[in-house]
Parts: sequence; structure tokens; C-alpha cells
Amino acid sequence: MPVGVIDVGSNTVRLHVSKSGTEVHREKALLRLGDPIERTGSIPADKLAETAACVEEFVAIARKHGAESVEVLVASPGRQAANGLDLIARLEAASGVPVRLLSPQEEGRLAFVGALAVSRRGRTGLIAVCDVGGGSSQVTVGTRRDGVAWVRSVDIGSMRLASRLFPDDPPGDSAVDRARVEVERILDGFLPPLPEVALAVGGSARAIRSIVGATLGADELDEVAGILARTPAKEISQLYDVHLERVRTLAAGAVILEALQARLHAPLRVVRGGGVREGAAIELAANVKAA
Repeated sequence: MPVGVIDVGSNTVRLHVSKSGTEVHREKALLRLGDPIERTGSIPADKLAETAACVEEFVAIARKHGAESVEVLVASPGRQAANGLDLIARLEAASGVPVRLLSPQEEGRLAFVGALAVSRRGRTGLIAVCDVGGGSSQVTVGTRRDGVAWVRSVDIGSMRLASRLFPDDPPGDSAVDRARVEVERILDGFLPPLPEVALAVGGSARAIRSIVGATLGADELDEVAGILARTPAKEISQLYDVHLERVRTLAAGAVILEALQARLHAPLRVVRGGGVREGAAIELAANVKAA
């Protein structure tokens, strides 16, 4: 039986419907909840209504694709907004399905489960999974056999950093340099276990893959940061087939990934089709089967 997971993040709301671990349908809506949270600390009333309507629609679409069990996940917007609990209540009322506010640790663990389900790398040693979202970033380290051993989250993501430091298009080299200083300040004392393999999930990593490829080492991340610093968003969107609104936060995502990669001392391998939603769908399907 298919299951559905709706992920309410700082940039987008996404629907993932899967059956036996294989995606059968996806939808997304770019709502940018993280932008007003960064500017004012709260989600305005019109955005609460828009998000509730979007989630209600996505539940109906999941049902049309055979998903009897549907779950809504709320990540950074629910944790960071002063009215995050209002968001949860509106989504519960509109959707009629369970709504789960993810802790940073849960978000990291689900990304780890989803990434390992689709990647064959790291058969025995430590694996790190980096998930740079719009409002926060998680690094999770563990093994296939024993699962998660270490999770850390930082309250900086691509949308928050872009809203804070990238007012111009293109942002320019000096803005990227200021963003690097800010990220280094936020990551002070951030010392993950060193992995054998490092994987990257999330929208920023997938979009950067379109520009410089699936392996993101120090050179590739420095190159893409330079490209994004000096090239207008519309041109990037046309050249690399990346959604224009995604491009607007992509330089910030590249800076965060660059700093995390440097701390892991391993190139990041971008994973497609594996992350928080996929990890949650795997667990939801297992719970349905066990019930």
C-alpha cells in the first residue's frame, strides 16, 4: 500500500508518495516560510492560510495515488517561528492527518535513513549525511549496521543566510566572503566524527550537482560559489535548469556545504531521491505493516 509524506520546510512544501520504497508521485510548492521568519520572527496570517491550503491539497493528491496513510512533517518553520504551534494547529485542522514537529535530531536521523536507502556507499565504516535546508542544517554520522551515532543541527540554512546577507543579484564576491565568515562563526566548535564516506541530501545539494557534478569537494564548492556570486539568478536558472527561486538561495547553500565539507574532510557525494521525506516514508510504511 502506498504511503504519503508531506514535508513543510523553510523554502518548499513537498509531497512524496511511495510504494515498497519506490517513489510513485511527487509535488512541490515554493512557499518561502523562512523568509518572514528571518525578517520578523513569525509566520504571517496569509502564509499560515496558504500553507494549510497547500497541505490540504497535497493530502488529497496523496489519497488519489492510493496512500491511505499520510503524515505531515514540519521542520525548521515550526521550531523557529514564534507562532510555530499555530502552524501545527492549522495544518492539523486542514489536513485531518497526523502532523509531526520534527526535532533537529529526528530530522537528521530521517535524512540518514533516507540517504542510506538509496546509496550503496559506505558498506562498513562511518557515514556522514549532510542536509542543508532552508532554515537549518543537520549533519548525522553513523553506520549501516548500528544506525545513527552522532547528530548535530545548526540554525542556519540557505534561505536564512541568503535573507541575512545576500540582498543583491548576483550577490557578489564580497557578500560570499561575508557569508563564509558568518557561517564559520556559527560553526565554531562544530567537530563531527570523521567519516569514511560523506553524503549530501537536500535541495541545495541537488541543484549544485546540476552545475558542478555529483562530487562536491573543496575545489568544486569553491568553484560553484564563485559562479553563483558573479552570475545573475536568471542566467543560472536558464543555463543549468534550476528553478529561479532555488537559485536565489543557492550561493548561501553552497557556502554552508563548503564549511561542512571542510569539517568532514571528505568529499560530499550528492544523493538523489533520498532524504528526510524518504526516510519518513520508510518508517511510516514499516509502522503500517506492523500494525
